[in-house]
Amino acid sequence: MAVDGFDFDRVIDRSGGDSLKWNRYAERDVLPMWVADMDFAAPPALIAGLEKRVAHGCFGYAQPWPSLYTAVLGNLQREYAWRVEADWLVWLPGLVCGLNLACRAIDGDVLTATPVYPPFLSAPRLSGRQLSTAALRQIDRRWRWDFAALHDALTPSSRLLLLCHPHNPVGRAWEYEELEAVVAFCKRHDLIVCSDEIHCGLLLDEHRQHFPLATIDADLAQRTITLMAPSKTWNVPGLGCAFAVIPDAVLRRRFIGVMRGIVPEVNVLGLAAAEVAYRDCDDWRQALLKVLRGNRDLLEVVIGKLPGLAVSHVEATYLAWIDARGLGVADPVAFFEAAGVGLSNGVDFGLPGWVRLNFGCPRATLETALERMVLACARRAGEHSLRPGKGAA
Repeated sequence: MAVDGFDFDRVIDRSGGDSLKWNRYAERDVLPMWVADMDFAAPPALIAGLEKRVAHGCFGYAQPWPSLYTAVLGNLQREYAWRVEADWLVWLPGLVCGLNLACRAIDGDVLTATPVYPPFLSAPRLSGRQLSTAALRQIDRRWRWDFAALHDALTPSSRLLLLCHPHNPVGRAWEYEELEAVVAFCKRHDLIVCSDEIHCGLLLDEHRQHFPLATIDADLAQRTITLMAPSKTWNVPGLGCAFAVIPDAVLRRRFIGVMRGIVPEVNVLGLAAAEVAYRDCDDWRQALLKVLRGNRDLLEVVIGKLPGLAVSHVEATYLAWIDARGLGVADPVAFFEAAGVGLSNGVDFGLPGWVRLNFGCPRATLETALERMVLACARRAGEHSLRPGKGAA
């Protein structure tokens, strides 16, 4: 789909190369719609910026430079009216690394809401921390916080809340009032928050705005670690560049302290890509949002008509969270793989019976995947109708 001068129709052959996403099914006719890695080429301006940096020829250890800070801080100010100081930033080789560092930096138990991005569930364990979880509630097909359940999940040693904002996998863009309730809960229970905001540039509903948690309340801002990256929005996850925004100097020192001897410097191409993305690529992002919005709308219409499946409205991200419990199959991932579509398993997110579908791809790829899902569900419904007691002759 050519949108605003950018070609989102081109199907790039990623098979047989270095793609983690596509190599999973290298020997099978299965469309990979699982990991959060879009199949679009990165923005032309970003590619040009990388080519310029490669032409320099030297790729030694790198440290952030003034124009990179200007690009990032300028973006945070323009998009969110968030005035961030340069020394609040801690550069990281990935956002998952930041989740694990937060768990190590804060002494005490960890709390989060499920279903949620799998590293939220593994980082506490890998850090030697006790994890407690509370389930989000689905009310009128929309996912919401259950603060009573969150309160019940607290332990006397709870010190850190891991927040996914916007939420992966349920696709919620939390509204201001919801975030105010999160702030009140954290202040009431003396919690530090690590807020994963990697999908903040991907709000699909028009006229919706992302509010960084640290902008909601000045006091909680001093108890917040905000994690951001250009990787999802501009499709450069393989370049390994992210950053934490930590306003409080003491908390920042603790976070940096647990990095020493473990976390390497960010590679120079990741830093170069970040500068160009945050400074020069918003026109591409706006075009991408139109494409993703169209893909989402198509997916919601098709999935909404399929027997055995249900999907909530995706407000943000390019990930659809699909309830497959109605299919009556033991393993919905294996069911759809047999139909030629590879999805993420809800078990990994803490909610069996659900699957996650990545619709960040050319329309033709999505249409093929949906056609295969339609046929699979139709066959399943036909088989079910012919069981004894279901109308079989």
